[in-house]
Amino acid sequence: MRIAAESRPSHETAFPFAELRVGSFARHMTATLDRVIFYSLLALFVVLAMPYGAVEAWWEAIFECAVFGLGALWMVEGLLRGSWRLGNVRVFAPLLALAVFAWWQSWSWQGVGTIAGIESRWWAAISADPHETQRFAMKLLALALTAVLLQSHLTTRRRFMALINVLIVIGVASAIFGVVRQTAQHSEGFLLAYLQPGEGYGQFINRNHFAFLMEMTFGLALGLVVGGGARRDRLLIYAAAMIPLWTGLVLSNSRGGIGSLLSQALFVALMFGFVRCYSTTEESEGWSARLARIGRSAVARLALVCCLALSMAVGIIWMGGDPLANRMETLADDLRLNGQPERSGESRIEIWQATWQLIKARPLTGSGFGAYGVAIPEHHDSSGEMVPREAHNDYLELLANGGIIAALIGVWFLVALIRRVREEFRSRDAFRRAVCFGGMVGIFGVATHSLVDFGLHITFNAIVFLSLVVIATTDWNAVNQEESHS
Repeated sequence: MRIAAESRPSHETAFPFAELRVGSFARHMTATLDRVIFYSLLALFVVLAMPYGAVEAWWEAIFECAVFGLGALWMVEGLLRGSWRLGNVRVFAPLLALAVFAWWQSWSWQGVGTIAGIESRWWAAISADPHETQRFAMKLLALALTAVLLQSHLTTRRRFMALINVLIVIGVASAIFGVVRQTAQHSEGFLLAYLQPGEGYGQFINRNHFAFLMEMTFGLALGLVVGGGARRDRLLIYAAAMIPLWTGLVLSNSRGGIGSLLSQALFVALMFGFVRCYSTTEESEGWSARLARIGRSAVARLALVCCLALSMAVGIIWMGGDPLANRMETLADDLRLNGQPERSGESRIEIWQATWQLIKARPLTGSGFGAYGVAIPEHHDSSGEMVPREAHNDYLELLANGGIIAALIGVWFLVALIRRVREEFRSRDAFRRAVCFGGMVGIFGVATHSLVDFGLHITFNAIVFLSLVVIATTDWNAVNQEESHS
């Protein structure tokens, strides 16, 4: 993006090395590094999507090393340019604060005491597992840097569409792989060694983690189509991409995913009129404007909600068949205590009750991020056959791991996100509103599904989620809007 000499946009931060920005070589290197960083991020997304969503420790290490390496290139790029493109970092500042807080939880200090007349030394920390808390802080820092790098290099509409297309293609490829695996796998291992027949879906070991990816990419495509962000000659392509995404989500038999899908339909119906509205008088007579006026009607939105919910319910029942019906029959057992003398502790109600006891035990600072599995056995009343490693509710787990402090940081993130999205929805640029809407549809699906699952613990799902936040909140003052989107 060209910057006028007499002024510097608010999204760039100057520093004392501006004199290094001289000569054509520096400009060429800056442009080259800009392209290398952005397209390397997209390539990294593709690679991380394949091995179970990057759940193994060594894949997480590869991700962190790659991101920090790209961060170093970004520093060099800023030195050559004479400024850093930071974008709208206010949305991601809470992530940095949470990483710092988690690192503080992992600090250990030495104490000295006397027990039975014998002097003893001991080490203590807020976290029940300081090592895992440090790992969490490092991973969160890498995720936040990924979001900042992505946002600072989304400088054209073409790049916006490149990011959106990569995410949707990854989702479609995962859905197709899941359907093929469901019909063709008969033994252990299906391209990936840990994939077991009848367990998980797609490249994910857990079917619910697969559903998170489907609902994010489906929501992105749905919002883009409904919001009018796709060109007419490519509208059918995005509509067609939604078919395997929807099919894969339904066939995965994820109950949380099905509920999230219905919640996304509700969100689209309720927000449709706000997204398709036009504030310019020149567009007041177009078919989009007439459609927007209908969408702003409360009666029309209610009718749209009913139609979408009915059509999705019929499609889900028809596509899911008996396997989905059997999964739904177990929902009642999962959400209530079975009343048997020996409890396994596997139901979500039991896990949530134990998590609430953990929250009450450490209400201010929590038990440490990443330390839930170590801290919960003290409060988990069961036979001991199964000890949960996650709370199956990300909101409860946030309170359990970080207490009131982490909850306040979460509210900070939510407020910053909503404020930024409101600004985007008021824009006169239809494409700007549409991409923001697509990102928010995917985010809303995740927010709903996180009430009963923990899909954002998977590295790749967390990356896609933050990519949606970037898409929904990027400062368009930094975007070259003269380049047409494709």
